Amino acid sequence: MPSTGAKELYGMRRDQNMSFSGEVKEELSRQFPKSRHCQIAEIAAILSFVGKLEEMQGSKALRVYTENLSLARKYFILMRKTFHANVSVAVRQNVYLHKSRIFVISLTAPEEIRKVLLAVKWQNEKGEDIRTAGLANRLLLQNTCCRRSFIRGAFLSAGSMSDPEKSYHLEVVCSGQPKAGQLQEIINSFDMDAKIVQRKKSHVVYLKEGSQIVDMLNIMEAHVALMSLENVRILKEMRNSVNRQVNCETANINKTVSAAVKQVEDINYIKSVRGLDSLSDNLREIALLRLEYPEAALKELGTYLEPPVGKSGVNHRLRKLCEIAEDLRQSGKG
Repeated sequence: MPSTGAKELYGMRRDQNMSFSGEVKEELSRQFPKSRHCQIAEIAAILSFVGKLEEMQGSKALRVYTENLSLARKYFILMRKTFHANVSVAVRQNVYLHKSRIFVISLTAPEEIRKVLLAVKWQNEKGEDIRTAGLANRLLLQNTCCRRSFIRGAFLSAGSMSDPEKSYHLEVVCSGQPKAGQLQEIINSFDMDAKIVQRKKSHVVYLKEGSQIVDMLNIMEAHVALMSLENVRILKEMRNSVNRQVNCETANINKTVSAAVKQVEDINYIKSVRGLDSLSDNLREIALLRLEYPEAALKELGTYLEPPVGKSGVNHRLRKLCEIAEDLRQSGKG
């Protein structure tokens, strides 16, 4: 497992073909809490999702494993800023995905490990493990700002987001129901409606409403991504509105054409059975106009009458013609 230093970690280029989810994480990796308690909350989230306390040959190591360069940088800087910890970084190839790299950020100094574990409430002063089902200690999440930081750390560690051009979906994959339940509770403390679904051996906390995902990005302080998503939502809403209007107009045109075709059929039937001279002057006049202008709208037909008649008047006369034709068909006269 080749090691790399901080300079190499900073010097690594981000993927130029980064997904929207990757861009969100890249932005979040540059968002650092000012308060120490918020920094600890974010570290606690990262350790909860991708951290391990390992023991080999009597010595302990606190490690974070991630394929995400943005998270590796963020965690490295947070540990230096918050604890002045002497963390090391190593890179190794994923055994299953040969093109993929795994970053391993390690803390091995016993006193520094103890300081971190005390701060994130993994251990007490006696060095006893006080974790419960991998859950974050509630003392770390009392402040709103700390809950924001925890959510940010959770998303950076195990979250993803779909391309908003295609669909709205944001999720965080959790190793078990208790962890998912706690994250759901933390997210919903911001008046959200996060839900949980089981996927194979994992439990996934997710949001599907576009407006809620916008709020979630705001909670995590990913303001650039938020504006990008809002732009996409506005464009999609405009396209949908135009499509609805076109569909509505098309439906109205189809309805008008169908009605006009039926009216012409009825008038021709009356003409063939009784002749149009059998009609009253008003009905004969509108019947002749409909035959002359089969595609005209009712309002237009009304303007050709002398004196002009409104849309409702034209519609009334045409309905009367329809009734006469139907009576003729029923009676079988001809």
